[in-house]
Amino acid sequence: MAESRLQREIAKRKPFDSLEQETMLNVWRTGDAFDNRFGKLFREYGLTASQYNVLRILQGEGRPLPSLEIARRTIQVVPAITGLIDRLLKAGLVRRERSEEDRRVVLVELTPAAEALLETMAEPVLELHRELVGHLTKTELRTLNQLLEKARASLDETMARAS
Repeated sequence: MAESRLQREIAKRKPFDSLEQETMLNVWRTGDAFDNRFGKLFREYGLTASQYNVLRILQGEGRPLPSLEIARRTIQVVPAITGLIDRLLKAGLVRRERSEEDRRVVLVELTPAAEALLETMAEPVLELHRELVGHLTKTELRTLNQLLEKARASLDETMARAS
């Protein structure tokens, strides 16, 4: 079998132990490369990827959300959502207040400064999306999305069995 591009990139002399192994390494390598590019862009605006994700969740919802709901919706697992929100609060990008209905619930909302920042970032973020995957056709993008969702479905099954 011919040497794969990944094999050449990581200078792997022997073939992969399995196609599954090669696939996982390809996913990790690609994800890491994309994370690095987005991380660089977000740093230009004084944010981390997780902070940007929280701001976009709040922007998309258009209303204050409980901290735990924000944590549930994040793309990457955020083990310390309170600390993340604390940093956004300190930066003046979110406000936090207790729910009137349930004082145990902490609601988080965007500030006008966050709205302005997200507006400024919108085009550069879309441009980076285009740069990274814009060379794929719409059919390829849909297929890639379906395959990634199908791959993640095995995690759902594993979690359900563990419960």
